[in-house]
Amino acid sequence: MISSLPSTSTFQLPTSTPPPTKTLTLITPNSTSHQFPCKKPIKNTSFKIQSSPSSHMIEKETAETHRPDTFLRDSDGGSSVEAGSIRARFEKMIREAQDSVCAAIEAADGGAKFKEDVWSRPGGGGGISRVLQDGAVWEKAGVNVSVVYGVMPPEAYRAANPAANAAENGNFKPEPVPFFAAGVSSVLHPKNPFAPTLHFNYRYFETDARKDAPGAPRSWWFGGGTDLTPAYIFEEDVKHFHTVQKNACDKFDPSFYPRFKKWCDDYFYIKHRNERRGLGGIFFDDLNDYDQEMLLSFATECANSVVDAYIPIIERRKDTPFTDKHKAWQQLRRGRYVEFNLVYDRGTTFGLKTGGRIESILVSLPLTARWEYDHKPEEGSEEWKLLDACINPKEWV
Repeated sequence: MISSLPSTSTFQLPTSTPPPTKTLTLITPNSTSHQFPCKKPIKNTSFKIQSSPSSHMIEKETAETHRPDTFLRDSDGGSSVEAGSIRARFEKMIREAQDSVCAAIEAADGGAKFKEDVWSRPGGGGGISRVLQDGAVWEKAGVNVSVVYGVMPPEAYRAANPAANAAENGNFKPEPVPFFAAGVSSVLHPKNPFAPTLHFNYRYFETDARKDAPGAPRSWWFGGGTDLTPAYIFEEDVKHFHTVQKNACDKFDPSFYPRFKKWCDDYFYIKHRNERRGLGGIFFDDLNDYDQEMLLSFATECANSVVDAYIPIIERRKDTPFTDKHKAWQQLRRGRYVEFNLVYDRGTTFGLKTGGRIESILVSLPLTARWEYDHKPEEGSEEWKLLDACINPKEWV
């Protein structure tokens, strides 16, 4: 489920868009130079959106029998006139990423195929959910894309714009604020405990002008990341994974990898366990301090690097012999995965509280998990080494 506006988490709404102040250069493999203006960091206003049990900011979905060319409204890129819009190009990118990742997953499995559900909503938007279960390699693999149109409650907009309310002597009553979100989201759970779980998500978000303020500028941002969650540490695997993430980041800004690697370690923190969900990767959110074209290129590069970062690891580990003890430890770590997703994950909590498509929201959960009372791995064991790395994040490259 693609959810960039969590109903009980802090949501960052840019209050202004300053002009570009410097230029960032991307050097492509063919030595072509592309320059992107880079903006100063944008001041953000934080607020919380609380939804009532009966409140739904997203329309209910309708099952479709075929995949449409686009889920966008005509005015947003669904017609050829607007095909070059950021919304249209981002949707094209995430659908291509879904296709390439699903093809690689099926090839690695050697037999199982994805089940596909296509759905739409009356007011525009929709998605494609693909799930592969009980394959030779995969316990459960989900790769979803969605395009969402919704509405922010007036209270949320008022909290983000106190100046407007003050100007009206406290009588400011804005219309609900329309928003747009699109993204690709995937969680891949292999059967073999020596093969790691992978999660990736790349999304784009906009708020439209309020109905009572036509012509007001849109706010926009990108978010996403790719992270690895093994049950056992093979350093060559983790270093390979992080090297691919770093290479993707370095094409745009050498500060991206260390910044987004730390962000990933901090985001996937299970507070009640005092440990991370896994061994990290990259994560970013509310990113709008660069030109849109640059950030679209960056998100595309990251999404396109998923197969190279992950599939070689799967090919090395999918047939490794294992014991019941190894499987039990994997299931305990899967329990941590469940805890994080249901308690802390912004996309999951938003989807559950705003009437999103439940099967897409919970596709990230494994088929099986395990909880044992007061389980502690023996110090110095391979299981202990994994737990220590989750408690004390390491620099892998």
